[in-house]
Amino acid sequence: MASHRRPKQPSRARVTVLTTAAAAAVVLSANAANAAPSEKPSVDDVKSQVDKLQDEAEQASEKLNGATEKQDKLQKEIDTLQDNVARGQEELNNLRDGLGSMATAQYRTGAIDPSVQLFLSADPDDYLDKASTMDQLSNQQVETLKEVQEKQRALAQQRSEASEKLKDLATTRTELAKNKKEVQAKLAEANTLLNSLTAAEQAALDAKEAQASTAAQNAALSGSGVASGRAGSAYAAAQSVIGSPYVYGASGPSSFDCSGLTSWAFAQAGVSIPRTSQEQANAGTRIYSQSDLQVGDLVIFYSDQHHVGFYAGNGQVLHAPRSGTVVRYESISNMPFQFGVRI
Repeated sequence: MASHRRPKQPSRARVTVLTTAAAAAVVLSANAANAAPSEKPSVDDVKSQVDKLQDEAEQASEKLNGATEKQDKLQKEIDTLQDNVARGQEELNNLRDGLGSMATAQYRTGAIDPSVQLFLSADPDDYLDKASTMDQLSNQQVETLKEVQEKQRALAQQRSEASEKLKDLATTRTELAKNKKEVQAKLAEANTLLNSLTAAEQAALDAKEAQASTAAQNAALSGSGVASGRAGSAYAAAQSVIGSPYVYGASGPSSFDCSGLTSWAFAQAGVSIPRTSQEQANAGTRIYSQSDLQVGDLVIFYSDQHHVGFYAGNGQVLHAPRSGTVVRYESISNMPFQFGVRI
């Protein structure tokens, strides 16, 4: 006989859960249907972001250059101090040996001076403070003891200076590592953005930049300004490496960053200028009006002075712009001009 039992009704809790899940599914489906598809950034947007990242990387790079220069300077100073300490210690040992020889000679004659005996077993500073014994010394011994005392003080001072500079060097090396990581991170992010472009988009972007560089070169070469003197020689050196790649921290002769190019170029003219753009900003006479700039003047950009190039005349600069580019001409209006520097 067939069963006529009523089907079991779902519990109220189960009905509530099912109803809530169904409602959520409807909402999610509606949201998915209405959501706008993610848009790929335009080439101009990518270029703008890449330029910003590379500009930040250059800021970090100039800090890296400064830290590197400080490290080299500290290392030279430490080496000099350590050499001086070594020589001073040798001179001090010779002086002490001389005093020992005097004492030995006096002992052999049975007339060793008690004051010399005191010195050989105690600190000479303490000895010289005992003025009552001074009349027991020969003039030669007095002069030798004074020299020993001065040498000990000088050695103590030099050792202290070397110790402090070693601490500074350790701090500078930590700063170097930090700045290097910052540069690398910015560059990696910029390269990721560039790689998001298609080959055709990258080619179009390269062509646009090449066209702008050619226009800047033509504008510079058509100007009437001519560089002369040591600035002229430096500018000519910079012109000789047009097309050389930009590399962070490089200062020639085959690759450059911005301040590496300017410092290298002036070195070819027999003029030594500081390595970083911030230091180069203070290396000569400042020119605040663009209309007063002369070909060969340094041109400083950005409020923190982290970029530098050569004024090329007719509103153009010759510089090493950023990673992925080469030494080239560019309009001075492409960057925030601060002032010129005449070396």
